[in-house]
Amino acid sequence: MAVSSSSSTPVRVKRVRNHGAGSPMFSKLVRNPKLLFAFALILADVILVALIIAYVPYTKIDWDAYMSQVSGFLGGERDYINLKGDTGPLVYPAGFLYVYSAIQYVTGGEVYAAQILFGTLYIINLGIILFIYLKTDVLPWWALSLLCLSKRIHSIFVLRLFNDCCAMTLLHAALACLLCRKWHLGLIIFSGAVSIKMNVLLYAPPLLLLLLKVMNIGGVISALAGAALVQILLGLPFLTSHPIAYISRAFNLGRVFIHFWSVNFKFVPESVFVSKEFAVFLLITHLTLLATFAHYRWCKHEGGLLRFLYSRDFSVKLTSSLSSSSRILKEEHILTTMFVGNFIGIICARSLHYQFYSWYFYSLPYLLWRTPFPTLLRLVLFGGVEFCWNVYPSQVFTSALLLCLHLVILWGLWIAPSEYPYLPNKPLTRKNK
Repeated sequence: MAVSSSSSTPVRVKRVRNHGAGSPMFSKLVRNPKLLFAFALILADVILVALIIAYVPYTKIDWDAYMSQVSGFLGGERDYINLKGDTGPLVYPAGFLYVYSAIQYVTGGEVYAAQILFGTLYIINLGIILFIYLKTDVLPWWALSLLCLSKRIHSIFVLRLFNDCCAMTLLHAALACLLCRKWHLGLIIFSGAVSIKMNVLLYAPPLLLLLLKVMNIGGVISALAGAALVQILLGLPFLTSHPIAYISRAFNLGRVFIHFWSVNFKFVPESVFVSKEFAVFLLITHLTLLATFAHYRWCKHEGGLLRFLYSRDFSVKLTSSLSSSSRILKEEHILTTMFVGNFIGIICARSLHYQFYSWYFYSLPYLLWRTPFPTLLRLVLFGGVEFCWNVYPSQVFTSALLLCLHLVILWGLWIAPSEYPYLPNKPLTRKNK
């Protein structure tokens, strides 16, 4: 009788669970209150964005130039030398033209309609970012609100309509794919982001390292080939007509920005700021920091960067599994490597304009919580960075302060405990490929 009674209890419990009130989504929300808070943040930001569009005056900066460049493209012009706007010649790859051609078609070139479209893009981007943060689960629930508190970011999206918004939304979508171990799809979307604005290439070095960790050489080549194919297809109309003009204008790595607009190096004398020596110094610093973090941090558990590269079997046949690996990277390691690699590029960028804040703002809370700093110091650093980006025009003091804050965050990332980057060994399935 006792045995019969005990054996029937699990059945009754199971029935209650299966037929209890609420959908699977409701059950998931109950189990994970952080998810519910994320939905609340999105809803609150929808209201905030609507109020900004309705009551805050729009500031015209690059929109007319974008529309002029797009109009030239739609009019049949394929020579990048002749695609110009009131702010100068077109300096973005072909993906920019396709995206803003679509925006012009949808909005008719009207600013108000474009603001609504970019407000929607802002919410989509926020949703992707919250997915990334929930996937890695590094921040406490309340700290997710930091992602919605930037005055400058709201302005960049809905009051300026910069192409940085489109590029970074695609970049964040690519990161989400990488966290879901969709590496080939992630590379394709990543390449799409590069085709809108080249700053996304700051993520390329850490991304290549991660590819080498999770794939054999055949997989790496196929993933990079997919990314290259995107660039070729998007640029085909220009590559087949005026290739030199397209490559030299759209992928110009030697541009010198105006000293007045620099947010990060305003304290550097203009004569030094525009010099080649300063550019070379920053490039060497950038590469040195990347190599140092790769050797001592990102590849620490593989014995360092050189040992890791030496251990890879680069003679493996291309017919082997394109993404075969006996180990799977932790999501936190993927995101930390990508965000830190980009942050190093931000520190070493010769000039950061106000819209460039979108290049790394959404990584700041994550990076701060990867440091061993107390929570109060993390919040002070976050507030300090936001303050520097909201002073217009930038001052000698604010640009020097911004660099100091960046270096403190980088130091915190350097001294943080290094966690083992791999999940326990288990067979890979096709889902992980």
